[in-house]
Parts: sequence; C-alpha cells; structure tokens
Amino acid sequence: FLPRHIAELIFYMEELRAHVRKYGPVMQRYYVQYLSGFDAVVLNELVQNLSVCPEDESIIMSSFVNTMTSLSVKQVEDGEVFDFRGMRLDWFRLQAYTSVSKASLSLADHRELGKMMNTIIFHTKMVDSLVEMLVETSDLSIFCFYSRAFEKMFQQCLELPSQSRYSIAFPLLCTHFMSCTHELCPEERHHIGDRSLSLCNMFLDEMAKQARNLITDICTEQCTLSDQLLPKHCAKTISQAVNKKSKKQTGKKGEPEREKPGVESMRKNRLVVTNLDKLHTALSELCFSINYVPNMVVWEHTFTPREYLTSHLEIRFTKSIVGMTMYNQATQEIAKPSELLTSVRAYMTVLQSIENYVQIDITRVFNNVLLQQTQHLDSHGEPTITSLYTNWYLETLLRQVSNGHIAYFPAMKAFVNLPTESELTFNAEEYSDISEMRALSELLGPYGMKFLSESLMWHISSQVAELKKLVVENVEVLTQMRTSFDKPDQMAALFKRLSSVDSVLKRMTIIGVILSFRSLAQEALRDVLSYHIPFLVSSIEDFKDHIPRETDMKVAMNVYELSSAAGLPCEIDPALVVALSSQKSENISPEEEYKIACLLMVFVAVSLPTLASNVMSQYSPAIEGHCNNIHCLAKAINQIAAALFTIHKGSIEDRLKEFLALASSSLLKIGQETDKTTTRNRESVYLLLDMIVQESPFLTMDLLESCFPYVLLRNAYHAVYKQSVTSSA
Repeated sequence: FLPRHIAELIFYMEELRAHVRKYGPVMQRYYVQYLSGFDAVVLNELVQNLSVCPEDESIIMSSFVNTMTSLSVKQVEDGEVFDFRGMRLDWFRLQAYTSVSKASLSLADHRELGKMMNTIIFHTKMVDSLVEMLVETSDLSIFCFYSRAFEKMFQQCLELPSQSRYSIAFPLLCTHFMSCTHELCPEERHHIGDRSLSLCNMFLDEMAKQARNLITDICTEQCTLSDQLLPKHCAKTISQAVNKKSKKQTGKKGEPEREKPGVESMRKNRLVVTNLDKLHTALSELCFSINYVPNMVVWEHTFTPREYLTSHLEIRFTKSIVGMTMYNQATQEIAKPSELLTSVRAYMTVLQSIENYVQIDITRVFNNVLLQQTQHLDSHGEPTITSLYTNWYLETLLRQVSNGHIAYFPAMKAFVNLPTESELTFNAEEYSDISEMRALSELLGPYGMKFLSESLMWHISSQVAELKKLVVENVEVLTQMRTSFDKPDQMAALFKRLSSVDSVLKRMTIIGVILSFRSLAQEALRDVLSYHIPFLVSSIEDFKDHIPRETDMKVAMNVYELSSAAGLPCEIDPALVVALSSQKSENISPEEEYKIACLLMVFVAVSLPTLASNVMSQYSPAIEGHCNNIHCLAKAINQIAAALFTIHKGSIEDRLKEFLALASSSLLKIGQETDKTTTRNRESVYLLLDMIVQESPFLTMDLLESCFPYVLLRNAYHAVYKQSVTSSA
C-alpha cells in the first residue's frame, strides 16, 4: 500500500529542512536569547531552591548558569562558532553523580531540574548542532535500502497530476543517502554513493521526459491549429461564399458547415476544460518541480534539473523538425517548405512559452538545433532538413525537369508541370515559386542554401565533364569550324561530321535549368536576408558594386564569394568556379584544357540551329520562354563561359564575342533554308541570341547588332507573338 499524498508529505519535509538551513542564523539568535534570557534565569532559581547541593554538583550547575548568561546576540552577528559539547558532557556527568544509590542529591527527587536541563540541552543543540539535529529528526536515508518501493512511489507521483509538482522531493531525498554511511563500514560508501547517483539521475531524467512529452503534445495541438490557417484551407470557404452569392445549391442538404479557425477559443462557461487546458495545467505543475531548485549536490556530484529538460527538448525538437518534413523516400513526397516553416514557428512559439514556467535559455536550444539543421548531418549523424530538401529538389524536381515533365517559366519565376501522359505526384509550382523558396531560405539559412548550391554545382560539374569528353571526340572538326565561320559551305560540310550534337544541347539545357533553379534560391535568400539584416546586406551590395576592374582576380573572387553567400548575383559564380576547377585532370596540360573550353563554346554555338527543328522549341510569350527549357541555355552559356575562362585565365569577353559570331552566323544560315521541318521554330531560336546578350554582363546589344541584324530579332518577336495569339484563339 502506498498513500497517494506521500510525495507531498516528503516535499514539505524537504521544504522545512531547506528553511532551517537557510534561516540557521535567525534560529541561532532566537535560541541564544532564549538560553541567556530565560533558561539561565530559571535554572539559577531551581539551583537556589535546592535544599541539598554538594560542592561538585554545585560547581557544574554554576558553570551551566555562567555559560548561558555569558551568551549574547553579538556573537551570532560576528559569526562566532559555538560549541556546547563540554556543557552537554557536564550534564552527563551530573546525571551520573545524581543517579547513584548513595548520592546526597538525587535527580529522581528533582524532576523539574531534569526536565529543565533536557530542554536546555535541546536549545544548545539548536545553536551549535543544527545540521545534526536535521539528520536526527528528518533523515529519510532508509529509502536507500528500499529502492524498488522508492521508485514505485515516484512513478505514482508522476502519474497523479495533482502530485507531480512534488516530484522533486525524490531527487532531493537522494542527498540524504550518504548520511546512512558509517566510518566503521567504509566499503559501503561507494555502493550507497553509486545508488544515490543512479536514482537521482533516473528521477530527474524521468521528470524531464514527462515534461518533454507534455510539451510535444501541446506543440502537436498548436501545429494543428496553425495548419488550419494555411491558405489551402480557405478554398472551401470561398467556394461556399460564391455559391451562396449566386444562390446555387451546395451539394447535399443539411451539410454541416466547416468550423472556422478560432472556434476552439470560445467558452460558454468556465467549467469547460479542453485537452490543451489539461496539458498546460499538467506542464505548469511539473515545471514547478523542475524549477524548484537550481541544482543539488549528491555525493560530491552536482545535478541541474533544468539542464535535463533542456537536453531532452533539444533532442525532441531536432526529431520533430525532421519528422514534420514528412519525407517519404519510396513515394518521394515531402512537405512544402512554407507548411514546414509554419509548423516550426508554431513549435518555437510553444517552446518560448516554456520560459514562463522554467528558467531555461530556450534561445540556446533554438541556436543549437536550427544551426545543426543547416548542415548536411546533425551532431548524431542523422540527416537534416537541409539534406532532405537538397536531395528532393535534385533527385525529384530537377530530374523531372530533365525528363521533360516540368518547365521553368521565367514570367512566373517558378517551375511548372507540363501536360504529359504520366501525371506527376506533386505540383512543381507549389514547391518552387517565390514564397516557397523564401520559406526554404528561412528554414535552411545561408549555410543550408550554400550546401544546396554546392550540391547543384556538383551536378553541373559532372555534366561539364561529359561535355568535355564530347568535345575531345570532335576536337579536329571543331578546330576547323572555329576558323571557318565565315565560309558557309565549309561549315555545312564540317557540321555533318559532328557527333552527339543533341547530347551537347541537352546537357547544356540541364545545366541551364540547374542554374535557373539556383538563381531562384539565391534571390529568395537575398530577400530573406534583406528582411532580417538589411544594413549588412546593403553593405555587401555596396562592396560588390564598387570592385575596380583592375582588381586582382583572387581578391575579386573573395568578394564574389561573400556576395554569393548573401544571395547576390555575381558576374562570375564563385561556387561554379570552385566546382569546375576541381575537375582539372593531371594528364592534360593547362593549354589543352583551355583549348577544350574554347571548343566547347564553339560546339554549343554551331549546334544552336538544330533546335529550330524541334516541335517543343516554340517560344511562348505567356511564360517568356520555351516549353523544352532551351531559354535556360542563355544562363548556362554565360555562367559556364565566365567560370571556365576565369579558371584558365582567359578573356571572358573575347570568348563570348567569338561565341556570338559563331552562333549568329550559324543561325543566319537557317534563314536561307527552305525545308519547313528544319526551320519550323526558326524565329523562336533566334530569340536565344537576344536572351544570351540580355543575361550576359560581358556582351552588349551593339555587339549583337554587328553580328546579327536587329530587324531579324524584331521580326522574330513579332512572329512568335502573332503565332501565340493565333494558337490561343
């Protein structure tokens, strides 16, 4: 049988013990005054009234009176150490003298004297032996030997909501255990000490787990309430309002109206108690216990109850964030970044409210957990939201773009699903528009976005490595084409000898798509940082915009790296430079590497006309791009050229001018073609030249005008817009 209120009783005992220790000097003052002002006077009267008093007994009792009379409050204030052991020993002697059969002064005949002396001895102990008195009167170290019953009492205490506030009494009792050791049994000391430590640790750990579970339940409830406020849930309400306005019948009769968010806060009376109320009550009770003492010392070890709660909250918060992504590897499903951000904010709001119950630094928990989530793996080696989202965007979204199921729409600044036979399980726009990318930037932070960029660049570098292999296969033909761009007949003959033309364009398009996605991510990061740290971002922008042209490239790259980390666009992408520079092979000389880079640009330039024969190459003014993503070539050509010729220390402007000359002459050639199949989307492909120049910080429209007549571009724009109007009609 275990009484339900045993924890409360032990708690109040501990509270009394704590008060006695805290106010020891006050008690000393009281009993010193008691001894000198009352006990000494009464004892003196009793001694005076004794009919018979032998000399030895008289000397002892006189010393009692003198000792007590000499006491003063000033001794307590000066911090003087009292020692009444001699006085108590004299009382034992006096009892021995007066208890023998032939004693002239018999203590049995003077009961009042005995009572008074016992009271005085108690009062002296309250002055010089306060700790010993506490051990003697309230020590519960016996529980050390009944640990199972002790643990059962603790579990019962945690299970009863009304008693959980007193659960701290059990760890506090572990501080008593060392008082049951004895100097005659030193071998017991280690066993008892270990037991006291293990029990104290177990009790504090269980209390922290219970509090953590309550907090998690509250967070789950709050996340559910936050989820109700998401924009996706307002569609039904809007449709109901529209139907009501148009007086249409809304489905089945008597269909219950959906409860609006906020209904849960309406109370008809004070007696209504929700599940959330019960959780908050239980949490406040338990937190009172955790917050009761800042620390406790058990066998020279210091325990801090609040730290137990902090560590458990960190672990649970980490697991919850990763869990809320709802990533399913089999179906490749994952939560939208904006929805995850809403849930994380709801979770953080609840955790911040814990500071009202317990004096813990919840900001430290946020910093530890959220900073770990910006890395590839957390401190336990588990995947983080950074790695999950990076893998999903690379392996799911961008892979479907490569397969032709998704296109990048510059007008919407988002990736959008294309109507295909096989329907995708997700809507790309819901994961890649501006609001979602900003939410992703909020979650991953600059470190996480840098990891995402590095992963994207690794994929680009693998594509560039394959492109270089294709260039090596066609190196002789490309070398001749590089110098023969003004000889149409020779160029046509050489072009027929080229192999893997489609593969080059496809790989360059994939690179362009990846770079377009990265530009979306960078723009979102810049927006987020501008909101949080506007002054720092403006300083970085100013620093980047005022780099002198004659600055050493290493210094410029350092500035670009800083700018890129803040989400600012750069003329030369530092992440791409790092990724491509790691590709340098030992067998090929730097001169040969430079030649391959130049010929790669030649290969892309002379391959552009083949795009005109593709049905999907048609330009759509509504999306400001092509459905097969060839508009992404503009970004790919500029970024790859800038990175490659920075690595090989060549002139970026000269190489891009050469590219423009080759590309324009190749595209002008298809203007003379009569075969409608090969030129069906000629105007749409012409627009690529304009896009390349618009995208490039190194090329100008004047330069394009010298290579490619602007009238052709104007006519091309007119033709594609006219065609789009006709097709839409």
